[in-house]
Amino acid sequence: MSTSDRPLDDATRVVNAGRRKEWTGGIVSPPVWRASTILYDTVADLRERGSNTHHRLFYGRKGTPTQWALADALTELEPGAEGTFLYCSGVAALAAALLSVLTPGDELLLVDSAYDPTRGLAMGLLKRLGIKTRFYDPLIGAGIADLIGDDTRAIMMESPGSLTFEVQDVPAIVAAAKARGVTTLLDNTWATPLLFPAISKGVDLTILACTKYVVGHSDVMLGSVTAAPGHFAKLRDTSFQLGQVASPDDCWLGSRGLRTMAMRLKQHEASALKIAHWLTEQPQVAAVLHPALPGCPGHDIFTRDFKGSSGLFSFALRGGDEDGRAALIDGLDLFGIGYSWGGFESLALPVDPQRYRSVTQRDDAGPIIRLQIGLEDPGDLIADLAAGLKRFGAATA
Repeated sequence: MSTSDRPLDDATRVVNAGRRKEWTGGIVSPPVWRASTILYDTVADLRERGSNTHHRLFYGRKGTPTQWALADALTELEPGAEGTFLYCSGVAALAAALLSVLTPGDELLLVDSAYDPTRGLAMGLLKRLGIKTRFYDPLIGAGIADLIGDDTRAIMMESPGSLTFEVQDVPAIVAAAKARGVTTLLDNTWATPLLFPAISKGVDLTILACTKYVVGHSDVMLGSVTAAPGHFAKLRDTSFQLGQVASPDDCWLGSRGLRTMAMRLKQHEASALKIAHWLTEQPQVAAVLHPALPGCPGHDIFTRDFKGSSGLFSFALRGGDEDGRAALIDGLDLFGIGYSWGGFESLALPVDPQRYRSVTQRDDAGPIIRLQIGLEDPGDLIADLAAGLKRFGAATA
């Protein structure tokens, strides 16, 4: 809340979050503090700091003001959150979050539209540890209550879902989980807390691949988990025991990227929507999977719960095959071919969601392409895609 009691706009919040005076020393942006060994004045000083390491220099692995500033900023962006821990990647953040709530013999309910590395973690490391995973339909909503068993300890959500962008009814799933004492986790990378404030929606642990929109420049690997009250201590302890630490240089770049995230998201949203609407009018396109468009599964929930959309979505071609899809993508001038998203550059990626489903089936009209819409002029991107659709048409004629 500002001094005028007017709620601060997102652009103002990201500019000011995490900039404590004791960490900046009068500098606008918190500087890079690199450290392994920390020196103490006396043995008594060593003993005292060793028993209270929160936001106090102790050893490099426990952080410096550079890491604390970014973590503090991300906590500030989630109303009601207790704290945030940072990781060397989004997958590391997912792993730490899940390991902080699951033990051998427990069961995890995992959304069927989850990010593939999340599935790999569940069916790999968690399975080896004796933790069971059951997949569920992303559109299950309150029906999740019927799947919660005696061993269920956590429900992992991702909304919108990877590749096909189904929007989950997070409040309904949270309500069912709380009624049974089950912890809820959400991969909120697509929306960020600016578009979907997960903690205020009742989620216990919200996860970001900060590599994407927080950093925004495709040059840093970084992840975060923000915890609701009562969940941070276990998250922090688990992360320390795993030896998790994010580089201060990467955290500094994350803090720098954060300052423009609100404005970048607005441009990503506007350009992506313009291109998505254009794609719906193209005869070579069978469907556009964008949560803000009525045809996307869960669109009604999106309009109810989200403050806006970001720059990642998919579209399904009308017929065709792998060769036709490759002809479209390979000839693009302004879209790179690569994984990740959230940066300033546009990307086009062939995706095959049916390969990553366990309990839901897809019947798409043709191959699917995922687009990351960057900060280029949308008219230029449309012209590039129009030429690509012509190549697709020629290849499938």
